[in-house]
Amino acid sequence: METVSYDVVVIGGGAVGENAADRAARTGLSVLVVERELVGGECSYWACMPSKALLRPGAVLAQARAVPGAAELVTGELDPARVLARRDEFTSHWDDHGQVAWLESAGLALLRGSARFTGEKELVVDNEEDGTSTRVIARHAVIVASGSEPVMPNIPGLVESVPWTSREATAVEEIPGRLAILGGGVVGVEMATAYRDLGAEVTLIVRGDRLLNGAEPFAAEEVAAGLRELGVHLRFSTETTAVRRDSSGVHLSVTGPQGEDTIDAEELVVATGRRPRTDLGLETIGVERLTVDDAMQVPGHDWLFAVGDVTGRTATTHQGKYDARVAGDVVAARFGSDEQLRADEQNAGDWTRFRASADHAAVPQVVFSRPEVAWVGQTEQQAAEAGRAVRTVSYAIGSVAGASVSADGYRGTAQLVIDRDSQVILGATFTGPDAAELLQTATVAVVAGIPLSRLWHAVPAYPTVSEVWLRLLETAGL
Repeated sequence: METVSYDVVVIGGGAVGENAADRAARTGLSVLVVERELVGGECSYWACMPSKALLRPGAVLAQARAVPGAAELVTGELDPARVLARRDEFTSHWDDHGQVAWLESAGLALLRGSARFTGEKELVVDNEEDGTSTRVIARHAVIVASGSEPVMPNIPGLVESVPWTSREATAVEEIPGRLAILGGGVVGVEMATAYRDLGAEVTLIVRGDRLLNGAEPFAAEEVAAGLRELGVHLRFSTETTAVRRDSSGVHLSVTGPQGEDTIDAEELVVATGRRPRTDLGLETIGVERLTVDDAMQVPGHDWLFAVGDVTGRTATTHQGKYDARVAGDVVAARFGSDEQLRADEQNAGDWTRFRASADHAAVPQVVFSRPEVAWVGQTEQQAAEAGRAVRTVSYAIGSVAGASVSADGYRGTAQLVIDRDSQVILGATFTGPDAAELLQTATVAVVAGIPLSRLWHAVPAYPTVSEVWLRLLETAGL
């Protein structure tokens, strides 16, 4: 077995691992990236990019139809073949040569295969394609960025029916006539939107009584209404008790408010959540769970770091990349050759002086449904449960001049969760066309703890949808 050694080893070459590796190498450390599939990871090939490529055409078509003068020129529906072809361009046709070239340009080494720990700072990487194994030694640190994997519910016949996960749903080659989706979270909602736009008859099956449990209730209700307008069949409080597949498709036995029933579809998407991918031999180094502190270090192991989905702290690419930058900076400062960075890290104490400390008070989230939903920070319920005295202010975005210019009948809502004592924003939610573009201002306000009285001086341009910020502040009493 060949043995190689590097200063830092990053397990996982997705977007999160790439960021960690890049930052860790900035003070002269040699870095090896281990990847068992495609460099670029889930986001590049099966999640963020392909899903948004599937969703964007329908959103653009809806916006054009909402503007007289353009609406009259819009005829017909989406062309699925062209939508899928454009999606293929975004995934580079599931070829990672471009991402590998980037690694090489950044001075990062790549080893393909599945990594497993065999001891402290020691791993074995098995390459299933050529049957080789490589012993890898990390001289200073290991950063785990192995991501997550779909959860398959324990439903009789489900596994045997060979359902789709988000991977198959975003990599589809032919749109099915009828599609059933299990799960009312982000993936379920987005895939219901995309496939309905592409002409499929869609049934969304949800165990609970609402969509998007992490969002404000009003946002979930608006998304549900939007899906119904698209023609999606919503089945709330519905339990799937069995699944079977035959030559005609899949058949789900369900029970809910309508009693026992059968839902028939050509394909089934399981979107019931994900779990950290931790099949890494962690038991050999005495680690049960990859919990981390705000330096993204695993407590009790000053050489071991973890970032992204695998930590359970975050489930978005952008937040995972942020964690990766933190971990990479800590590793670069602690073990690299830059004396000033090392001094900053060593003198940080509570990390207030050193920039590498992960702050998860303002995690932005976007659901590219129709209406689009974007939120950051705490919901009203979360803030109240945390013991904060809060109030909320809301405003109909369609009443803003910029929104009325953007689309006839613009519908959307903006809401702020405000701390009564400090008068800072703890959380914000926006719904409506391109609502995500309103989110960064809210993220900055939450991260910086800007008082409303100061935020009032940040004048939004007229006529833009962003003017809703002024209306929210006026509603708050300023």
